[in-house]
Amino acid sequence: MSVKAPLHILSRLIEGLPSQQRKRLLNACEPVDLVFGNILHEAEEPIRHVYFPLSGFISLVTTLEGHQPLEMGLIGNEGMLGATLALGVAQAPMRAVVQGSGSALRISSGVFKQEMLSSPALLRTLKRYLYVVTAQLSQSAACTHFHAIEPRLARWLLMTHDRAHADHFHLTHEFLADMLGVRRSGVSIAAAVLQERGLISYSRGEIYILDRKGLEHASCECYAALTADYNAQF
Repeated sequence: MSVKAPLHILSRLIEGLPSQQRKRLLNACEPVDLVFGNILHEAEEPIRHVYFPLSGFISLVTTLEGHQPLEMGLIGNEGMLGATLALGVAQAPMRAVVQGSGSALRISSGVFKQEMLSSPALLRTLKRYLYVVTAQLSQSAACTHFHAIEPRLARWLLMTHDRAHADHFHLTHEFLADMLGVRRSGVSIAAAVLQERGLISYSRGEIYILDRKGLEHASCECYAALTADYNAQF
């Protein structure tokens, strides 16, 4: 039985389609649960399903032999998983793992390809979204290389907050370290600083966002840049 998303949480990409095309796509989708830790596909595997997260969210991670996975992007109800089908590419570019439990709409890749052929508006939406994803990947790469852990953690918490639709979520130091590609001790120090400043409350993996505006000021420039890229397209 699928977990239903709150009524106010919708797929922003689907909601932006013209009425008839939106209804057609929704009729082809099925509601599914997004369970924390589930891998939806591995890199270079065929894309079997397209996902439109509602209340859950998905992490895109890249892997190198001998290293922990590094997160490159997040997908919540602002986006989708499987957009590369619009390029005619049926293989997944990265591992996709559920980072936030919740619900999503799912459609088989075969049916989705037919929807793209019959809906010019959907195809235009996908192309704009792929631009946003490309910008997110390049910004994340630069952020990982140039910015300190504390502002990067603030950015990552903001992105998670946007997609969690709640001021509270569960994330362990180990998980955060893997996502940011740093040592656990580095995450612990950065989280302690943000907590001392009254921006978050963090205990035993439970994170509460206390001061959203303050967290935005603590973040590196990348969060504002990624938000601006999305808003410019949608």
